[in-house]
Amino acid sequence: MSRPPLARPTDAPPIAHAAEAGLAAPVAGGVLEAERLVPVEESPRHVAIIMDGNRRWARGRGLSELEGHAAGVEAIRNVLRQAVRRGIPVLTLYAFSRENWARSDEEVNGLFELLESAIRRETAELGRQGVRVQLLGRLEELPPATRRSIEAALTATAGGDRLLLNIAFNYAGRTELVDAFRKLVERGIGPEEVDEAVVSGALYTAGLPDPDLVIRTGGEERLSNFLIWQSAYAEFYVSPLLWPDFGAGAFDEAILEFASRTRRFGR
Repeated sequence: MSRPPLARPTDAPPIAHAAEAGLAAPVAGGVLEAERLVPVEESPRHVAIIMDGNRRWARGRGLSELEGHAAGVEAIRNVLRQAVRRGIPVLTLYAFSRENWARSDEEVNGLFELLESAIRRETAELGRQGVRVQLLGRLEELPPATRRSIEAALTATAGGDRLLLNIAFNYAGRTELVDAFRKLVERGIGPEEVDEAVVSGALYTAGLPDPDLVIRTGGEERLSNFLIWQSAYAEFYVSPLLWPDFGAGAFDEAILEFASRTRRFGR
């Protein structure tokens, strides 16, 4: 007995997870192409990293937690350079979650000061490397000095065309969804108009490819409220290394592991 054709939903995934035309593939050409670790078609377009382990790293060395965070900033510099070298178009780093406000005033203020000083020190170098900086999170909730530093970096690096660096700062995945839904309500979007593509277009990452690879350092195996919508089809890679010890070689290992996997997207 023959069956009628299967009625498929018109808005089924992975439609909403397709890349925008301008970021469909990693940047090619010049030095970046010559130093590519894997073929373009096997390379992630978007790598997102949960940078875990700064405090554990510091405690293991008898250092203060802020010294651990300072070492973590140095690790960012090394990994960012490697991402540029390997031709990764988009890199997102989880720097400060909204849950981190629950930490001591000393640590939170110290994190803000580290961010401000790092931005001031690194903005010119980011520009030379062709890196454009974008913030994911509620900028309006940050202290004025921190906000000014971030805004200055956004302006100064706006012309970068080799790599987009998303700094998830004062970020939470559920907060992002709340903000997206509020935006849709403000736009007057009706229920019948809402699908995955519409929601994706209201997120902080609108117009960007979803993460292909999510790396978490420090050995923990959870997303911690990070890009929870965008990571639906991401490959997850856990490194036992604490973030300050995660360098260029460890980044390459994650890329090679990603290239070895077969992604089926439910097919």
